[in-house]
Amino acid sequence: MCKCLEISRSTYYYEASSKKDDTELEQEIERIFYENKEVYGSRKMKKELKKLGKQVSRRRICRIMKRLGLISVYTVAKFKPQKQQCNESPVKNELARQFDNQPPNAVIVGDLTYVRVNYKWNYVCILIDLFNREIVGFSAGLHKNAQLVYDAFATIKGNLSEIELFHTDRGSEFKNYLIDEMLDVFQIKRSLSMKGCPYDNAVAEANFKVFKTEFVRGRNFVSLEQLKLELADYVHWFNNIRLHGSLDYRTPAEYRVLTL
Repeated sequence: MCKCLEISRSTYYYEASSKKDDTELEQEIERIFYENKEVYGSRKMKKELKKLGKQVSRRRICRIMKRLGLISVYTVAKFKPQKQQCNESPVKNELARQFDNQPPNAVIVGDLTYVRVNYKWNYVCILIDLFNREIVGFSAGLHKNAQLVYDAFATIKGNLSEIELFHTDRGSEFKNYLIDEMLDVFQIKRSLSMKGCPYDNAVAEANFKVFKTEFVRGRNFVSLEQLKLELADYVHWFNNIRLHGSLDYRTPAEYRVLTL
C-alpha cells in the first residue's frame, strides 16, 4: 500500500501512531517561561521541568515553545556602549583572570551600564561575587560616577572587611577619592583590567550581557523610582530563582548553601 501511494513506511507508522497530549506540558512550559521574565530557552526549561518530575527532550520543548510563540529575549538585537574616559591609574591587574575557585566574598567584580528612563539615560552599577556569581551589590542613579559605585557597596550585606579584592575595568568612575577612601577603610585591595582588554573582566562583562538582555531589553522606565524597584526585584530573582549554567543549573543561593 505504501509503494502504491509512494510514501515511506516510517511516515505511515508515524501518522498512524497515537499522538501525546501536550496540553498539560504546554501550560507548564508557558508558566515557567513567563514566571522567569521570558528569558529561559530549552536548556533551562528542561531543568525546570525535571524538577517537576517531567523528563522532556529539548527537541520537544523547542517544538512546543515555537508552537506557543515563546521566544526568549536573547534574540533581541544588542547595541555597543559608547567610549568613555580611561582610568590611567598604575594599579595592576591583581586578579589576572582567576575567575574560578575563589572563596566566598573574597573577590568582587563590578561594572556599570546605562538604562533608558523617561527617554533619558540613567545608570546601573552591579557588584558580583566570583564565588557563586551572585549579585551582592547594586544601585541605580542619574549619573555614571563614583557615587553610584559607592551606593552599590552600601547595599552589600555582611562585613565589607571580608572582601580581599575589588576588580573592575578602567572606567573613570572607579577612580575617585570617595572609592579610594572606602577601600582603604576596609582594607580592600584594588585591581584593574589592562587598558582596552574586556577579557580581564570577563565575568562582569558576561553578567552585564545577561542583565541587558533580560532586564533592559529596549525598555523605557517611567521613573528612576520604578527602575530601582524593578532592579531590586530582578536581583532577587537572579540570585534565588534563576538557573545558572555556570553553576550546573543551580541558583547562586543554592550553590552557596551546597558548597559551604
